[in-house]
Amino acid sequence: MNDASSPAAEPRTVVPVPAVEASSRGPLLWRWSGAIFLLLALVSAVAVALAWRADQRVRSSERELVKRQQESADRVAEALLFARQAQDGMREAAAKVALLEARLNEVSVQRGQLEDLVRSVARSRDENLVTDIEAAMRAALQQSALTGSAEPLVATLKQSDERLARANQPRLEPVRRAIARDLDRVKASSVADVATLSIKIDEVVRMVDELPLLSASEPRRDFAAEDRPAVEEAPPPAAAASGAEGIGDRLSRELGRAGRFFADNIWSEIRSLVRITPIAHPEAMLVAPDQVFFLRENLKLRLLNARLALMARQFDAAQADLKWAQGAIERYFNRGARRTQVAAEMLRQVAQQAKGAGVARPDETFAALATAGAAR
Repeated sequence: MNDASSPAAEPRTVVPVPAVEASSRGPLLWRWSGAIFLLLALVSAVAVALAWRADQRVRSSERELVKRQQESADRVAEALLFARQAQDGMREAAAKVALLEARLNEVSVQRGQLEDLVRSVARSRDENLVTDIEAAMRAALQQSALTGSAEPLVATLKQSDERLARANQPRLEPVRRAIARDLDRVKASSVADVATLSIKIDEVVRMVDELPLLSASEPRRDFAAEDRPAVEEAPPPAAAASGAEGIGDRLSRELGRAGRFFADNIWSEIRSLVRITPIAHPEAMLVAPDQVFFLRENLKLRLLNARLALMARQFDAAQADLKWAQGAIERYFNRGARRTQVAAEMLRQVAQQAKGAGVARPDETFAALATAGAAR
């Protein structure tokens, strides 16, 4: 039994649609469908345009990609070519580096040989310089010993110092210092002036013939009276002023002057008759007149021997001859005469200056040269 309250039991009512609404719905549907169609056409056109544009972009992108790919391929090929060229260059560079290393090794070897050669040449040059300086020093020392002058040795020392200064070798500096010290010593050494001494001896030899002997009888001469100038007596001032003088006064004055003159002459003659001479050696008075010539000649020979001994630097022999000559002059000749005094004084000066002090030896220079020669 159906319950009356349930929905199934309720009757359905059908509402009829009016004809007016059905007739107005048809044109509206066509309008909406046309609008939708236009909208769909428009959307389709836009979509087609967008698709075409996207296709164009894709194509341009593809062309750009292809172009870039082609460029990349060209660049890769170029890079490969450059890589090959770089590899070839590296191989060539490696070969050149190997060749340069080989040449560098050769140059290093040659440089070492050249340095050894330069050192040997410099060493040999220094050795030759040391040898030449030593030989020059010995020759100068012999020349100074022969001539008795320090000038050859001084000149050689200066020349050696200049040569060492031009060489500019540090190991030869001790030699230069030794040369400077020896140069000062040589300059300070006293050397006899043989030329001056020989001139003095020649002057004494020339004076021998004029020296007065003790045994010669020579008239006594009043040297003081001869040396006094003759002074005429002037007339008294009063007489000269007046211009008048007595004849007796003038006569008496002339007579007094003549008497004094005759008295002086007579006294001089009397004094010349007797001569007193102190003689220390009596044999000086026993020299015969015919032996005077031989005495003077013997004195000359001894003086000439002394001169030759001085020139030969035999100072001991020269001193012996000078001493004998001085003794002969003091023994046989008149020492009160002026010439004898001059000759004796000259011989004394020669004997005093004729010393045996020779030129100082450059021993420090020889020692420094020996050291430099041994250090090579």
